[in-house]
Amino acid sequence: MNSTELFDAVVIGGGPGGVTAAIRLAGHGLTVALVEDRLIGGECHYWACNPTKTLIRPIEILELAKAVPGVREILASQAVNVDAVLTKRDAIVDHLVDRDIVAGLEDAGIHVIRGRGRLAGDHAVVVSNNTEQERRLRAGHAVILATGTRPFVPDIDGMRSVTPWTNRELATMTRVPARTVVLGGGVVGVESATILSGLGSEVTLLARGPSLLRGSEPFVGERVSRALQERGVEVHCDTSVRSVTRSDSGRISVVTTTDSVLEADEILLAAGRSVNTDDMGLETVGLRGGEFVAVDDHLTATDVLGDWLYAIGDTTGRALLSHVSQYHAGVVADVVAGRARGATPDAPGLSAQDRGRLPQIIFTDPQVVEVGYTEAAARAAGFAVTTRNQTYPGGLAELLILRDGFEAEAKLVIDTDRDTLLGATFVGPNVAELVHGATVAVVGQVPLSVLRHAIAPHPSLSQIWNPLVAG
Repeated sequence: MNSTELFDAVVIGGGPGGVTAAIRLAGHGLTVALVEDRLIGGECHYWACNPTKTLIRPIEILELAKAVPGVREILASQAVNVDAVLTKRDAIVDHLVDRDIVAGLEDAGIHVIRGRGRLAGDHAVVVSNNTEQERRLRAGHAVILATGTRPFVPDIDGMRSVTPWTNRELATMTRVPARTVVLGGGVVGVESATILSGLGSEVTLLARGPSLLRGSEPFVGERVSRALQERGVEVHCDTSVRSVTRSDSGRISVVTTTDSVLEADEILLAAGRSVNTDDMGLETVGLRGGEFVAVDDHLTATDVLGDWLYAIGDTTGRALLSHVSQYHAGVVADVVAGRARGATPDAPGLSAQDRGRLPQIIFTDPQVVEVGYTEAAARAAGFAVTTRNQTYPGGLAELLILRDGFEAEAKLVIDTDRDTLLGATFVGPNVAELVHGATVAVVGQVPLSVLRHAIAPHPSLSQIWNPLVAG
């Protein structure tokens, strides 16, 4: 009979959230096991955020350079060097080797256990893999689920048999398909279309809904759609896929609900995510597998007694963003450490305060920044709101210093009763630089009467704020 290994905390999942939680727990002096059956570092590091932003960076830099007189004359006929881009991508993802990350964790005193972790009742975890006997772990204070999500594969005739690309194949590609069909009009879909078209693929994007980025302010999808079409992407809204086939030569045929037949070398799925809680033993503690784990603001599982089971990041369904999982990790580690000392987690810093305050950047060209509520979401949540909109350059001709043809749009959603920001959206070149200022304003509930005195330096991109907050 296998013996049971004892730890103060067991973290299942070695992505950004799980790694951050493990490091912080160890910093509190707790003994920690980190269980992962794939590369330590997770989806964001190897197959999503980091590699895709590495792929898109040279594309946006080249487009910027071509819009700046004195530089564009040199680069007018130039294209991105794909081999150099992929070489840089390989370095960013550590050549898909997690040796250094694991060594750093072990130096911090964390026990890294390779294998698939599953719950086996209260405080109990079993780990299995292909090379060792099953290991049994017991967590004295906490089991933290940080298992993330995976690409959703829709039930479309022939889809699985053609081995479609997802964000993983895009992020690790060694060649650029000559022609690609992208299925999905959300964030992953529009970012993928931007990358592929920028690297030379002929891209057709199919969106099931009437517009792109339907969860955003309406002008966001309109501007991103227009930009994609200007770079040669065919955008088809209100269009789904009926069937997919791949010929013996490798060519893919896509039949749409509008009875069009599209030919491509690859089809890329960007149709949402599925949570990785199936086959995790959730049933052994009274939860249902394959579903998000409901948590309170201490990230404690609400349907499990005893304050020992926690979930963070994508696993909770609160937001599928890596920076949110890392934020959750800091909160949950402090909560677990406090409870281990017998303290009650009642300080403000020990509650996740992410509802209606989250920032997101969509790395298209133009970039998109979204913080907090959209107008529609704020009204649905019961707020009385007013809005302020602005298009640029407008009266800010100095923005043309940044590039010829500078175009941007912004919108603030304001709580009428408190005169504070509920949300902010920006679309334009390099607007990612504005995200933290907007986040501080929303999270800090800074009154507009105060924001108008936050002086934006001239000439700079931050001057975009001036007409939005002016009285």
